[in-house]
Amino acid sequence: MADQKHPLCFVAFLLLLNLHGESMAKEVVPVGVVLDLNSPVGGVAERCISMALSDFYAVNDDYNTRLALLTMDSGNDVIAAASAALDLMKNEEVHAIIGPQSSAQAKFVIELGRKAQVPIISFSATSPSLTPAQNPFFIRTALDDSAEVKAIAAIVKAYGWREIVLIYEDTDYGNGLIPYLMDAFEEIETRVPYRIVIPPSSNNSEIAKEIKKLRETNARIFLVHTTTSLGSELFVLANNAGMMREGYAWIITEGLSALVDPLGPKVKESMQGVLGLRPYIPRSKQLEDFKRRWKRNLTSSKPNVKVTGLNLFGLWAYDTAWALAMAVEKAGIMHSGFLKKNASRSNVDLAALGISETGQTLLDTILTTEFQGVSGKFHLIKGQLEPSAFEILNVIGETERIIGYWTRQTGLSQELDDTGEVAYSISKVRLKQPIWPGDTTNEPAKLRIGVPVRKGFDEFLKVEWDRHTNKPIISGFSHDVFLAVLKTLPFPLSYEFIPFMNKDRQSAGTYDELTYQIKLQKYDAVVGDTTIVANRSLYVDFTLPYSESGVSMVVLVKDEEKNNFWIFLKPLSLDLWLTTGAAFVITGLVIWVLEHRMNSEFRGPPDQQLGMIFWFSFSTMVFAHRERMVSNWSRFVMIIWFFVVLILTQSYTASLASMLTVQRLQPTFVDVKEIRSNGYFVGYQNNSFVKGLLIKQLNFNESKLKTYSTPEEYHEALLKGISNGGVAAIFDEIPYIKLFLAKYCSKYTMVGPTYKTDGFGFAFPQGSSLVPHISRAILNVTQDTDKFGAIEKKYFSSSGSTRSCEDSSASISSNSPSLGLDSFRGLFIITGAVSLLSLSVYLLKFLRTHWPTLSTTHPESSFSSKLIEMAKYFDHKENPSPHPNIERHTSRVHAVSSPDIIKFPYKEDPSSHPNVERHTSRVHAVSSLDVIEFPHNMENHSRNFNVVSDRDESPPSTSFPSWRSDITSLHEDVPN
Repeated sequence: MADQKHPLCFVAFLLLLNLHGESMAKEVVPVGVVLDLNSPVGGVAERCISMALSDFYAVNDDYNTRLALLTMDSGNDVIAAASAALDLMKNEEVHAIIGPQSSAQAKFVIELGRKAQVPIISFSATSPSLTPAQNPFFIRTALDDSAEVKAIAAIVKAYGWREIVLIYEDTDYGNGLIPYLMDAFEEIETRVPYRIVIPPSSNNSEIAKEIKKLRETNARIFLVHTTTSLGSELFVLANNAGMMREGYAWIITEGLSALVDPLGPKVKESMQGVLGLRPYIPRSKQLEDFKRRWKRNLTSSKPNVKVTGLNLFGLWAYDTAWALAMAVEKAGIMHSGFLKKNASRSNVDLAALGISETGQTLLDTILTTEFQGVSGKFHLIKGQLEPSAFEILNVIGETERIIGYWTRQTGLSQELDDTGEVAYSISKVRLKQPIWPGDTTNEPAKLRIGVPVRKGFDEFLKVEWDRHTNKPIISGFSHDVFLAVLKTLPFPLSYEFIPFMNKDRQSAGTYDELTYQIKLQKYDAVVGDTTIVANRSLYVDFTLPYSESGVSMVVLVKDEEKNNFWIFLKPLSLDLWLTTGAAFVITGLVIWVLEHRMNSEFRGPPDQQLGMIFWFSFSTMVFAHRERMVSNWSRFVMIIWFFVVLILTQSYTASLASMLTVQRLQPTFVDVKEIRSNGYFVGYQNNSFVKGLLIKQLNFNESKLKTYSTPEEYHEALLKGISNGGVAAIFDEIPYIKLFLAKYCSKYTMVGPTYKTDGFGFAFPQGSSLVPHISRAILNVTQDTDKFGAIEKKYFSSSGSTRSCEDSSASISSNSPSLGLDSFRGLFIITGAVSLLSLSVYLLKFLRTHWPTLSTTHPESSFSSKLIEMAKYFDHKENPSPHPNIERHTSRVHAVSSPDIIKFPYKEDPSSHPNVERHTSRVHAVSSLDVIEFPHNMENHSRNFNVVSDRDESPPSTSFPSWRSDITSLHEDVPN
């Protein structure tokens, strides 16, 4: 550093002598300059600073102050820059320092300036990690790197890129911008899957290794934030790796974009198609004059210093020197120095560093200085240059072409006027057409969308080939839904469809293999009738489904119901038949118990009474019973029972009528277990995941599975059946089954349970930021009934009357049409409860009446003996006197006059007929004048007889139920 110091001091001394010779009254103010003089930025900046002071004092010759520049070379080293700044403040007592050049160097120099209260003015330390707000004596006469973040995000969003890879150097300059970029990309929902950090000391092999990693990730959009030295090496190696060809996109930040011109031909050749952005410099007469003078003085005054073309940092350096000269004059700095003199001869003695007397005044003056410079308006806000518009460039050949602009107020535009205002906004047109890497106008990072190649069911997706261009033509329901989804996205999305096929243009594999191509990075997405299933979600992310879900079974149907020999049993199920029969018998038994002791019609020999129980109960089914009830409990039971019988008979009649009049198509199979246990063949769609479901979930043997591809093959296989080489059933997803039934709805039906799946969806790589956008767009499309309905109608209505087929299939049921017990369980509970209540009350009353008497007469008998005696008492006929109904009927018989006679036809002995005995006992008081004639066939007609009067030659014949009334009328005709 000492070697560098003495020549520089000598130059400063000559300058001071020159100024002294011109005017001994001018106040010379020493100002330090710390630059990397061998860099493109440093060399240009040094000359621009010198030209700025020359121009300033030429215009303002009457000013009382003159800046004396003390320039020191940092050699691109942080320690050297700090040492140079310390030396300038400690030994030269400079009032300000222009520089240092890099953010890493400025980080240390700023601390020295804060301690000595010397303003540190940098035009090139742009890292956001260095802020004037945190460093009061730091002034940035350049744009903060974070000012370009919004512009970068606008470019990414404009082209619809949902993923981008960051490449930056591991320095304060590189690391400082990354948090701002991440926030900006998160705001526009662009994912950053990878970040590549390259140390500035990396050699070519180390950089090439990082590039190889990038190539393996299949990433295609990159943002580079490095210095020119590292960036130039990166692009040469990326070009050698084949990553500067068609399909890739590269964006460079301000640090590289501002220095594209000085780069060599080889580097520029490697950067063809790159997009960059840099602050917009408005045109002005002052700028044009400066450029002309720059070209005339391009030859350096120092033979060992190579000065390249003018760049943005040179313009900022020019304005910085101009602003400092203006501020020094305005502050009126005269004969001032440091308050604390240095007592040490060491250049690095921080303890001996003094405090500038004019530092604060000069700082305040610079912050309020405003003028129109060569780079535009010089106006500092919070210690740094006011943000301006950015211009977007495209590297083409040896130059760069401006394709658009960005401002905070209006965003992207194609043109700006001379004042820097937007001429055409992004709402009307996007950026001008860039030339992308590979010398193409085709947008990079197109989504490579894999589509299945189908043999059948091409209503969902169909791949055809253009005869002229030999390019695939994609159509179908899934394709149109995807296009409708893209139209609802808030950003453009470029894509290309790539059929998943082999050399013969046939399908290259199953749907599982198709979706796995995303994992292999051969496709960026899969669009088609791809079902969302668990195993596929292990390596891809699905969007929300756009179709209904589920796997079901389709079978052949038959209509043999009307020809069934036992169809009359079909209306009621077996359990209902058995329950109804049991209810009839139980009800008859209850009535017999309630009527046996007091009603003669329920008395007689055991076999006769058993027949009475069945006859009475089942005759109520058609209301054909003729026995009269004596007990009120019996009548209560019968009222409820009649209601039950009425409901049962009406339901039976309606069900049977429906079976005989309405066509009922019955499926040949309804149970998967039946098909599997009998070893029948089943079919499924070729290349479908349904095969795995049949084997793993439904436990079918793989040898019993057959594959089919088209609806016609489904039809043929089901029509052949299990006996002729066909199948018992076809298993497939519901959308395919509905399409199949739309063509053959009269012959087949969908039966059995539905096995849950999540429907058709679009597949993307895991973690893709497109998935939530596409999913939301799918909801918008599917919930728009007009839009989605038009797509469905386009592909599914022409194949047949789908709606009518769906309606007709609704009458086909895999369950039995018979009425079940559950429908009548309440009725049986009610009638059973009533019967049990009546029977319980009657038996309790009987026991209460006869048990005390039995206990008195048979005190020594056991409990079982007493029960037997009670049973005998029960079989005895009860005295009718307590029953008014019985008294009424018997009185009508006793009143008959004595001349009536009971006659038995054919002189048959009535004693041999117990029924006759029973009936004669009931009419023992009938007059001898009348004759009761019994039919000839007493065994078959034991309950029919004729009432004959001697006065009638042809007595009328009546049945047994009218016998009492005939006798009563007979009694009324006899005179008293």
